[in-house]
Amino acid sequence: MPPKKTPAAKAPAAAPKPPKAAPKAPKRPTAKDMKAAAQQLPYPAKQADMKLQPQSSLRAYRAAGKLQDKIALVTGADSGIGRAVAVAFAKEGAHVAIVFNENVEDAQKTRQLVEQEKRRCLVLQLDVRDPEQCKQAVRRTVQELGGLNVLVNNAAFQNSQEKFEDIAEEQIRRTFDTNILGYIWMAQAAIPHLKAGDAIVNTGSIVGITGIPILVDYACSKAGIHALTKSLALYLGERNIRVNAVVPGPVWTPNIPGTMPRGEIEKFGHEVALKRPGQPEELAPAYVLLASDDGSFMTGSLVHVTGGKLSSDE
Repeated sequence: MPPKKTPAAKAPAAAPKPPKAAPKAPKRPTAKDMKAAAQQLPYPAKQADMKLQPQSSLRAYRAAGKLQDKIALVTGADSGIGRAVAVAFAKEGAHVAIVFNENVEDAQKTRQLVEQEKRRCLVLQLDVRDPEQCKQAVRRTVQELGGLNVLVNNAAFQNSQEKFEDIAEEQIRRTFDTNILGYIWMAQAAIPHLKAGDAIVNTGSIVGITGIPILVDYACSKAGIHALTKSLALYLGERNIRVNAVVPGPVWTPNIPGTMPRGEIEKFGHEVALKRPGQPEELAPAYVLLASDDGSFMTGSLVHVTGGKLSSDE
C-alpha cells in the first residue's frame, strides 16, 4: 500500500501592512520666535499679508469620515480658526458654506482648500450683525447644499485699548453686534433646520473666563457666548441638538497683527504653559469632536484648547 502523502504546509499569512504614517505636523513657533515675525496690519488684516503664516491647512490631519456628507455653515471662515475648521470638516467628508465679511482673497483660499478635499464649498460674503443677512446665509446653505447639520459661530470682532475709558461707543456696539447678536441671529436662523443629532459649536475665549485689561469689551462678549452656549444647550437638549463652545487661548490669526499692540505681538503666547501661541489647525479637531457623533454626550460644554492658559496671571 503506497504511503499517504503528507499535505503541504500552508505558507504563513503575510503580515498586515502597517498603516501609512501621517505627515509630521509643522514646527510650531514659540513665543520667543514671535519678535522676528511681529508686524501690525490694518484691520481687517488679511491672512495672505501675514509675514508668519498661520498654520491652517491641516496637512498632518488624519480624517476618519466623521462628518461624511454632513452640511456645515461656518462664520468667519475666510481665515484663522474658521478656515481651519472648514478644512477639517471637509477632510471629514462635510460640504461647507463659509460666511465672511470683507477679505475676498482669504475666502477664496479657504474655498480652494475645501474643494481640494472633493467637497462643495459655498462662499457667502455677508455681515452677521444683520439678522436678515444671517437668515440669507442659512437659506442659501439649505437651498444650494441641500440642508444644514452643523452651525459654527466663529465670526468675531476685537480691538485693543490701553485705557478702558477710551473705548468708543462705536467699538463697543460693533463688538457686541458681531460677537453676541451675530451668534444669536445665526442660531435663530439655523435652529428650524437642525434635527436630532445635529450641532451648534460656538467660539468662546479664555479671556471670557480670566479677563484681560486691554480687551475689556471683547472679554465681556466672549463670556456672553459661554452663557449663550449653556442656555441654548438646555433649551435644545430635549430635541437632541447639542450646543457646545471651544474656548481658545492665544491663537495666531489675522486678528493679532490687525488689532493688538506691537509689544503683545512680539511675545504672543508667552503666558501659557506651552510657551507658544496655538495654531488654527490645532483648534480644528475640537470642533470636529463637538460637531460629530464622537461628542454625542457633550452639550453645554466649554472645551478649553488654551496651551495651558489657566488664569489671568501673567
